[in-house]
Amino acid sequence: MNNKVPSFSLERQNERLKEEISAAVNEVIDSGMFILGKNVKALEKEIAETCGAEFGIGVANGSDALYLSLLACGIGPGDEVITTPFTFFATAGSISRTGAKPVFVDIDPVTYNIDPTLIKNNITPRTRAVIPVHLYGYPADMDPLMQIAEECDLKVIEDAAQALGAGYKGRPVGPIGHAGCISFFPTKNLGAFGDGGMVITNDAGIAEKVKMLRVHGSSKKYYHDELGCNSRLDELQAAVLRVKLQYLKSWTELRREIAELYTSQLLNVTKNTEMVLPREVPENYHVYHQYTIRTKVRDQLREYLKEQGISTTVYYPLPLHLQEVFKDLGYSAGDFPHSESAAEEVLSLPMFPELYNEEVQRVVEKISDFVERGSN
Repeated sequence: MNNKVPSFSLERQNERLKEEISAAVNEVIDSGMFILGKNVKALEKEIAETCGAEFGIGVANGSDALYLSLLACGIGPGDEVITTPFTFFATAGSISRTGAKPVFVDIDPVTYNIDPTLIKNNITPRTRAVIPVHLYGYPADMDPLMQIAEECDLKVIEDAAQALGAGYKGRPVGPIGHAGCISFFPTKNLGAFGDGGMVITNDAGIAEKVKMLRVHGSSKKYYHDELGCNSRLDELQAAVLRVKLQYLKSWTELRREIAELYTSQLLNVTKNTEMVLPREVPENYHVYHQYTIRTKVRDQLREYLKEQGISTTVYYPLPLHLQEVFKDLGYSAGDFPHSESAAEEVLSLPMFPELYNEEVQRVVEKISDFVERGSN
């Protein structure tokens, strides 16, 4: 076996599914229907059922899912939307695209998700919505967040880009809020052969609005009620995703088994160190989009693993409030200490369903070697 361990790879998965995917793609080619065809419609229904939602609306990507959900909830210039600074750029970028202002609050240092206890103090007369992110595939604490939203008449849009199939107290994430947003970027737990996304919701009004906005604000062809955009899920991508969706449940279980193997073996390695492993309470269901550890010597560990042929990734190295593009928001270093320290310390180990146990063992062994070197 090759001694190199990739952080993520689709080669093994693609090889196993090549015939099924080729057949599905060829069927689309033969049909001549490439935009909003039967596969998009079927996938919308299947994803909605997977998430326990009434409606699914396919869009071009996860970023547009957020953007169109915000528009469908009436968010626009002059409004404020509360979210976390420790997430992928699209979460806050989508808020800015509507003309609204992102307002950041810090994370819970254990889950890396938005801390609901900090939301109320950041609500102003202009606050219209909250976007919690289910980071790394682990659910944000939704009950207190939804209670605040109800008390303050706020919309809740769940960024579930990394969390398709995750569960919060027995409920799938996504439709707990007013709308949920999914990404089908190739590296996601359910990935397309390019970009893709979906909005899921139990609100018929939001569903209809997103459906209209994704086709230039048109509810009837060539008649435009609003200024929307061109953001449709591609029929070819939908066909690929429908093949893969049949395997999502088993892939998720494989991810959880890999995570369990990592945790069981790293517990012994890290028991006398400050290294922190992912945590999961029994009432929640982690889908391990990433297996992310935390250590104050993150950069040294990452470099050592790289030398040993093991790839790792940092999600994310610079919190959003410190990004150059958001400097006009007026935030400074030190404003969100938990997010800032996480950005300096988190490290995502190799994680994908086709990862071999031997590769996990190799990662653990090399982390153990690093720890032993540091203690000598």
